Amino acid sequence: MCKTVELISIHILSSFFGKVFLVSIQFLYLHSDFDKSSIMYAIVNIAGKQFKVTKDQFVYAPKMAGETGASVEFDQVLLAEANGTVSVGAPLLVGAKVSGKILDHVKGDKVIVFKKKRRKGYKKKNGHRQDFTKVMIESITL
Repeated sequence: MCKTVELISIHILSSFFGKVFLVSIQFLYLHSDFDKSSIMYAIVNIAGKQFKVTKDQFVYAPKMAGETGASVEFDQVLLAEANGTVSVGAPLLVGAKVSGKILDHVKGDKVIVFKKKRRKGYKKKNGHRQDFTKVMIESITL
């Protein structure tokens, strides 16, 4: 992977309250010659939700049964892309699997539910934290 640094200069002529200003902006632009088409990805259904996953990616899926460190396989692959070719299932791809490893069981951010009726003295405050499973995607096979 090759990285290139480029110096970009922008000159803007602007006016403010009848006075003319010349504004010069210079910045460095770092871009790499990384080919995004070489990344293999898949859209997989995990517990009723669809996720776009790639290899070595972390996914916070709805809570699943399984111990920390256990391996899991998802066979409900809806779409897969490899080497620039996209395979679309109808509705699922036959023989495609996404395998991963359960890293941890965590809770999401707290959501506050507040109910109130004005002028009645009615107030209810409730909180909720959703349970998630942190999964690392290890491989995608077609």
